[in-house]
Amino acid sequence: MKDQELLAVVEFGGYPNFTPLYQRHGYRVEMVNSMRKAQAWLKKHTPVVVVTEFNFDPEFRDRMSNLESLMATLQKYSPDSRVVVFYDLKHQYRLDKLQQRYPLFGVCAFPVQESDVEALLEIL
Repeated sequence: MKDQELLAVVEFGGYPNFTPLYQRHGYRVEMVNSMRKAQAWLKKHTPVVVVTEFNFDPEFRDRMSNLESLMATLQKYSPDSRVVVFYDLKHQYRLDKLQQRYPLFGVCAFPVQESDVEALLEIL
């Protein structure tokens, strides 16, 4: 697993920086703070794992959340990447709808615990 890439998309945060955990599991970590930057990075890299947040906003016109664009980019450039999503339980229904269209490897509800993330990394 050495030198495999992990993309961490941290738009809002509110949880610990898990970079040391990712590195302990042998990943080279790239951290970006917007979906636009994530999409640009994915056009040149093929990460094993993408860790991101699910952010719902009723103001979105053409999508339900911040993830549709990212997932479409992954399907095109990195279809084998595993996606882990951090989300707020109040948006569970919307996340479930997203999962009907796009496969997610794992989800962690806020407050995200290091042990939850580590458990997912161990089964990759």
